[in-house]
Amino acid sequence: METNINTITNSEGGFILKVPNKYLDSKVIFTLLGYNTRVIPLSELTKENNKIKLYEAVTELSEVSITTYKNAESLVRKVFEDKYRNLQDESVYMTAFYRETIKRSNRNVSLTEAVVNILKQPHTSSQRDAIKLGKVRKSRDYKRLDTVSVKLQGGPFSTIYLDLMKYPEYIFTDESIGSYDFSFGDASTINNRNVYVVNFRSKNSGLNYNYTGKLYIDVQSLALVSAQYALDVSNKSKTKNLLVRKKPRDIIVYPLEANYRVDYKARGGKWYYSYSNLSLKFKVNKKRQIFNKVYTLASEMAITDWEINIKDKKIKNKDRLRPSVIITDAISGFSDPDFWGEYNLIEPDKSIESAIEKIRNSIRKEKEKQKGKNGTS
Repeated sequence: METNINTITNSEGGFILKVPNKYLDSKVIFTLLGYNTRVIPLSELTKENNKIKLYEAVTELSEVSITTYKNAESLVRKVFEDKYRNLQDESVYMTAFYRETIKRSNRNVSLTEAVVNILKQPHTSSQRDAIKLGKVRKSRDYKRLDTVSVKLQGGPFSTIYLDLMKYPEYIFTDESIGSYDFSFGDASTINNRNVYVVNFRSKNSGLNYNYTGKLYIDVQSLALVSAQYALDVSNKSKTKNLLVRKKPRDIIVYPLEANYRVDYKARGGKWYYSYSNLSLKFKVNKKRQIFNKVYTLASEMAITDWEINIKDKKIKNKDRLRPSVIITDAISGFSDPDFWGEYNLIEPDKSIESAIEKIRNSIRKEKEKQKGKNGTS
């Protein structure tokens, strides 16, 4: 049975997957970029110490696929021109798990986690997506933040705006796309489907912001499957204080790294936003201080469930999160400990997908409780 239940391994390949009893007869699909997909019945897996081996895929595109798009730029333009054929044409109500961490050097100084609801608008609509905070918690080490009062602009919108197909204007507009050099990389596979790999980089420094990265495009549907890219931060005069919402006058913030990723998943012949992350590293210069401080902001959001908005669900204006929000200012302390339960502290270095699986039952119980209240009212 096809479900939205998913997880992603950590850097060492470890994962946790919790499955409701009604799905125990289902199969688990294991995928990795460049490797053959493997499907294993859930009944063949044990509760612990499973070792799943994937085999590298040998990708051979047909002669037609190779010769159709000799020009990588024409392929990228085709992806954006035909996006309405591949993307959802109705609103989607999503549940997602969001995490934001701030580190000073290599030590965590701030951790924010939230279950959020997203009203994802159709790609044919000019309306922006709406986000509502659900269950939220945060922890901060003020001793390591009190020397520098810098507010880094973040929050769930920082990850939702990485959806290139909904918000292409942040990188590829009709005017700016010609300012990039596109070239084909070695073809690969994702979920046993062949994908074009397109490298891109800006031709010159004429753009306000210059990016370099890779696009993974499904050969059959020409849908964007994944994008991984980075902002060129070499020009300090152009990028200083970029992405900083608030700061004292005697401080200058220089970005050292800015890396981004967005993934999509197919369901019912359509492709949906599924996951995104960003990692920003800053150097903070303060007058009359000899040593500079380096901070890292990492944000990621993964969709845990979604449904076509048949019931026309709305997010009220009073509940909508502002795109300019500084998430650590929007909430205070760890909230609703009964909801987080025994997982009231999830290690910041663990993938958020493992955190999702740990609290998935809590999310489900919360929904059932809400339905029960509505049914008796």
